[in-house]
Amino acid sequence: MRVAMTSAAARDGRPNEDFTGAVPTAAVLIDGAGIPGTEAICRHGVAWYASRLGGRLLGLLSLARDGDLAALLAEAIEQVTDDHRDTCDVANPISPSATVAILRLSGGFVDHLVLGDSFLVLDKVDGAPIVVTDPREVIISRVYEAKLAATVEGSDEYHRLLRDLRANRNQPGGFWLAKDDPRAADEAITGRCPVAELSGAVLLSNGASRIVDRFHLADWPGVLALLASSGPAEIIHRVRQAEARHAVPADDATIAYCTDFDAPTEND
Repeated sequence: MRVAMTSAAARDGRPNEDFTGAVPTAAVLIDGAGIPGTEAICRHGVAWYASRLGGRLLGLLSLARDGDLAALLAEAIEQVTDDHRDTCDVANPISPSATVAILRLSGGFVDHLVLGDSFLVLDKVDGAPIVVTDPREVIISRVYEAKLAATVEGSDEYHRLLRDLRANRNQPGGFWLAKDDPRAADEAITGRCPVAELSGAVLLSNGASRIVDRFHLADWPGVLALLASSGPAEIIHRVRQAEARHAVPADDATIAYCTDFDAPTEND
């Protein structure tokens, strides 16, 4: 498998809270979730959490090539939580968290996992691409968007609404992210597809998926075509142009574009 990766922070001088990495048979993308006040809860920060979780996952994927992806994610969450349990308030609702996307080659199949609103798109040899994401956070957030927009930012009511929104995190009927509780991994969306049915796949943070779901500059077949012709950096370039054109604050944007699933790896 070959993987082309690009990641861009939202702005200069700010840590990139996304992470992406790959081993010969797997790729991982982590989109860290930052909430104001996190620094007072966790001395490490969101970027640390995202990169630590991504690194742990890559190590586990290298060692357990056929392991259940949700179980591996649960183990990685537990390990990272243990890494800062004694120094940080890991159970606090605003402690660092992240969305996760994983793609892995295993025994003639491509396995995938998505937790949260990152995207994983499987490029089918025949037919439309398979788009995998978890819409629960987006759906719940929409309930609060109008109320927040009509409320004075920073007011007691504004903060109450934010607390209500965050109370849905990692709760039944709410939305799920990687945070301190490994049981969140059980809520991930998983699947498997024969390698022969795919020509490639792409993992995107929600800052990169804006090219489709926010700015409507392309559909998913168009994104896959652009990746094949110009690579992931062009996707992020077009997103940044659209953010500037529409005066939308930039977000960290990260892409891992996976191709040549039948290419030999160093362990074949």
